[in-house]
Amino acid sequence: MKKWLFLGTFGLFLAFSCQEKKSTTTEKKVDTTAKKIITAPKEQTQLIANDATAILARKEVPILCYHNIKDFAASAGEMTKTYTVKPALFAEQMKALSDAGYHSILPDQLYDYLVYNKALPEKPVMITFDDTRGEQYSIGAAEMKKNNFKGVFFVMTVSINRPNYLSKEDIKALSDSGHSIAAHTWDHHMVTKYAGEDWNTQLVKPKAKLEEIIGKPINYFAYPFGLWNKEAIPEIKKSGYKMAFILSTKRDSIEPLFTIRRMIVSGTWSTPRMMEAMDATFKNAK
Repeated sequence: MKKWLFLGTFGLFLAFSCQEKKSTTTEKKVDTTAKKIITAPKEQTQLIANDATAILARKEVPILCYHNIKDFAASAGEMTKTYTVKPALFAEQMKALSDAGYHSILPDQLYDYLVYNKALPEKPVMITFDDTRGEQYSIGAAEMKKNNFKGVFFVMTVSINRPNYLSKEDIKALSDSGHSIAAHTWDHHMVTKYAGEDWNTQLVKPKAKLEEIIGKPINYFAYPFGLWNKEAIPEIKKSGYKMAFILSTKRDSIEPLFTIRRMIVSGTWSTPRMMEAMDATFKNAK
């Protein structure tokens, strides 16, 4: 009798032990599977950049270029009249763009649109300023704010902190409020004349100085007078710029990102004339 009791008890013990082992093994499998799911890497979509042909096929975005925003006399010279827009007229033009349904965009958005086919807001326009004049901040940025616009300020660094020009504080404030700061050389010498150390003086050092002021990368550049040559583009790329802006001449078929077109807004134009000129210049505009 004792023998049979012993065997029965031992059998129950083995059965119980097997159940425990089976249960433990199953739990380990679940844990292992769960761990694999948690640590599995997420799939990432790799963006493919457009080539020059595809970039040129994209509809152009209207890009306006302003210089001085101040009053001038009727007797002023032709250069002054061409490069200077009166404050009241500038305010009128900003309102006209807003009323027509335009939305301002910045260079990062334009780059992503051209290179990666990313979407832009309906009726995009880019508003840019050259030469670092102080009224671009005191008048230009103030008027743009009324219409919920942001602009691009191409700065020549030799002028920073000079009377009637942007100060470091102005440039930082523009950047902090959502405008884009970009480079326009050190002292506005034509890129077509550069040699030797000029590339460092006019491209590399201004980029570094502006980055120090705003604490952000400077990725965009505007050619003085809109003049460029093929020899300049490798140097601009080497200096770390992603795009460069000319004026309203033809884009280069090989390097369209470094020949982005802009249109100077003349101080002799009425607001309707400015809108007509923009439409005519960028006929295939988005």
